[in-house]
Amino acid sequence: LQVFDDEGKNVTPHPLFQPDPSTAVPRQGKLYFILKDLGDPESAQHSKDLSVLTAFISPLLIESRKGVSCSRGFTDAQGRQEEAEEALTEAELEQRVDICLAETDTLWMLDVPPALLSTEAEEALRVLERNKIYMEICSSKSGSDYFEEKMVQTLSGAAKTKEVQCETITMEEKGMMVTPWDLDDSLDASETELPSRAEESTSEEHGQTGSVPSARESAVPARSQEEKECHSAAILTSENLQQDLVVMERILMENIFQPKLAVYRQIPVLRDPDVTPDTDVEEAKEEEHDKEKKDEEEQKETSFKPSVLPDLDKSPAEGAAPRLELLWSYRCDLTNGHSVSSMAWNKVNPDLLAVGYREFVSQDEKKGLACCWSLKNPMWPERIFRCEHGVTALDFSLASPNLLAVGMCSGRVAIYDVRSRNDAALMDSSASLNKHTGPVWQLRWVEQDRDATGGDKKEKLMCISGDGRMTEWFVQQRLDCSDLMKIKRTEGAKKKLPGEKGRKSGAPICQQAAGMCFDFHPEDTDIYLAGTEEGHIHRCSCSGKEQILGTYRGHKGPVYKVAWNPCSTDMFLSCSADWSILLWHRDSHTPLLTFTSATAFVHDITWAPKSAFIFAAVNERRVEIWDLSVSIFHPVLCCAASPKGDLTSILFAPNTECLLVGDACGEVGVWQLHDLAAPSTNQV
Repeated sequence: LQVFDDEGKNVTPHPLFQPDPSTAVPRQGKLYFILKDLGDPESAQHSKDLSVLTAFISPLLIESRKGVSCSRGFTDAQGRQEEAEEALTEAELEQRVDICLAETDTLWMLDVPPALLSTEAEEALRVLERNKIYMEICSSKSGSDYFEEKMVQTLSGAAKTKEVQCETITMEEKGMMVTPWDLDDSLDASETELPSRAEESTSEEHGQTGSVPSARESAVPARSQEEKECHSAAILTSENLQQDLVVMERILMENIFQPKLAVYRQIPVLRDPDVTPDTDVEEAKEEEHDKEKKDEEEQKETSFKPSVLPDLDKSPAEGAAPRLELLWSYRCDLTNGHSVSSMAWNKVNPDLLAVGYREFVSQDEKKGLACCWSLKNPMWPERIFRCEHGVTALDFSLASPNLLAVGMCSGRVAIYDVRSRNDAALMDSSASLNKHTGPVWQLRWVEQDRDATGGDKKEKLMCISGDGRMTEWFVQQRLDCSDLMKIKRTEGAKKKLPGEKGRKSGAPICQQAAGMCFDFHPEDTDIYLAGTEEGHIHRCSCSGKEQILGTYRGHKGPVYKVAWNPCSTDMFLSCSADWSILLWHRDSHTPLLTFTSATAFVHDITWAPKSAFIFAAVNERRVEIWDLSVSIFHPVLCCAASPKGDLTSILFAPNTECLLVGDACGEVGVWQLHDLAAPSTNQV
């Protein structure tokens, strides 16, 4: 008898006796019996053993001769043992029969689920209900990735009771606020109590009933008073206290200006929940209505008044007219009486604004200021740099955002570090032999290689001055410059009248024309525009022998500002003291359009950062917003100046629809633009 598995391996247990080698080997792959002739004397003993075996397994044998498979139970085989012995013949015993064994199904004889509570108990129904709820929860979570089904049986040990006798424990919560001043007072009190107790003990020894003051007791309060003063002074001058005050100041400013800052950043305004009772609702509404009326009256008095456009420019499809709303103003006591000369945003931190101030008293220039304002505190500047002369121009560096370049009326150029609280300049041009002798009307940090990335970016500081020089400054161990171009005066050709004889024109006193403004091309940093006091605009190149590539003649007065269009880089604007704004194309030496809406000097112009058609201009009387896609004859928004002073400069806020306007009283107003047309980046 041998047993083989499905893979053909012999898994038969080793017998306890060695079989006869002459015995035939059974065929592999199946379990079978070999039946020999019972009449053979050599196998007589084996026949007796096999006769008993065949009697038991004969009902289970598959009879190949008859083609019928019989499967009977063990009890039937035992009952028919005698019949099997009589039925088997010698031929049948000699025949080889194959027996195949198969595994039957598993039958559960007993399945007892774990039970922790008797079904006859009073709480049985409640436990069954909880089990039902638990099964519903498990079935609902069966599809989750975190669900894993396991069979667990928890056996709870027998409960034991233990009696302990003790007193009731009472608990009580107490709290107390202690400040450093309380600790200091308690320390002083302990110091004063010690001498008094010593005096009492000495007096008791001598039999004295009254207390006699001593020199030591009188000296203790004096010393403690001095210590208190020194301690309070140390607290007020400590860095931790100053830092805590700055944090507190930030929190207060956020609470005060939260609605206005939310409008500036174009985010929803947080409103306080209405928790007033029903009886006080009407009173609260009346108070709010009165406050709104007062705010509107103050707004009308101090704000700009938009003018009404001609009816021909309006169409019925248009909605509400554009308007300006004042959010807040950057002003303080230091800036009162100063004129805002220039403004510049930090190129990395858009919340930081630098403003330059200068002061005129009886035509004499006084000291100036350069202040750095932050949105976190619109009521006081973060940094204040006091300059010896009036500030005329300033700009932040892009490669080093902490550096602020400042130009002054005396021709001095200084660089300040806004990270430092010291108002002293890092570098100054006062020691330079090639410094300017006239006012620095404009300066700017210009990138040399705009395609470079990382640390390969380099900047150069460019300045234009009233001495007729365009200079490039080198920021090294000291501040020094070299002339990029000298602006020469040009004589305009005049037509001679009939019969008029030629006259010799007198030579000008100075051969150089004062430079007023400049602007580098937004794509090609080798090309820039330079406006002069004569009213001419030169298109110049930083490289090459011919520095002046062309001259644009159209203004009759000094050119105060030139600005390339950031979207359409072939167009640029210019404003002048001749009351006009001109739109130019770089390939045309005559202006394409002329904008004149008021008889006043146009001090400043600026393009909208995300539109090729919208620009803003400011003159002595009002602010104007022009949209060339709507009208080229009238501004879409025209607002009169405040009665406090004339307007001097204008600047768009980055990433928001706000406009900054500076005036001659040292105030910079932040105005929100409403109902303005959507910005467009199409070419003009």
